[in-house]
Parts: sequence; C-alpha cells; structure tokens
Amino acid sequence: MSKTFRLQIITPERVFLEDDAEMLVVRAPDGEIGVEAGHAPMGIATEECAIRIKRNGEWREAAASDGFVTVTPDQVLMMVQTCEWPEEIDANLAQRNEERAREIMRQRRSMQEYIMAKSMMARAMVRLRVSTRTHKN
Repeated sequence: MSKTFRLQIITPERVFLEDDAEMLVVRAPDGEIGVEAGHAPMGIATEECAIRIKRNGEWREAAASDGFVTVTPDQVLMMVQTCEWPEEIDANLAQRNEERAREIMRQRRSMQEYIMAKSMMARAMVRLRVSTRTHKN
C-alpha cells in the first residue's frame, strides 16, 4: 500500500495545492481529523482552522476557511473558500479585521451581523496564528 495520497485543495480563485501528501490534519465540528493513505471513504465538513499537511516528511501549515473534504483511500479533495500559506498572510490586515469583528459583536446588532462577525473574527484569528507560528520558527 502506498504511503501517500493525492491531495487537492481548491478555492474559488485557484488550485491552492495539488500534490502527493502523507497526511492531512483538519478541524471538523467534532474535533480534529487526520487523514492518511488508505483512509476509509468519507465526507467531512471543516471549520475555519490551521490545516497541517505532511509532504516528503515535512509538516507545513496553512490558514483555511470552512469547507468540505472528500476522502477516498488514494485521494483527498478539500474545497474551501480561502486557503493561504503563512507568507501570503497580511498579519496587519488580519489584526484589523479581528478588531473590527470584535467591535461589531460588541454592538449587538442583528443576529446575522453577529454570525458574520463571528466568522470574520475566527478567520482573522486563524490567519494571525498561522502567520505568527511560522515567523517564530
């Protein structure tokens, strides 16, 4: 059995990654899920998170929005709205977006605005976490 699987990560704007991988770790609503070659077929809804990808024995992290992952024993397809490598993240913009989202949530407007602000804040926090971890290493 092969120790790798084909990993495709697709956003509406681009093919973020298409390569062989040894492992993918994503966060689902009920916790983190790790996928390796030979994994049982399944569909996973994912949350805004730092995904971890192992290729050629090396781990790499990226900030991803919520989305969906389809798993087969030899292929994984991840479809998300956004996915960014740490070097693509504007940390200052992410910080401003987090502050803006917190302010909207404090104002307690409509439920729709609250939910959108909560999502915006989660994305900003993941982006900040991913960019900070990489720059400290």
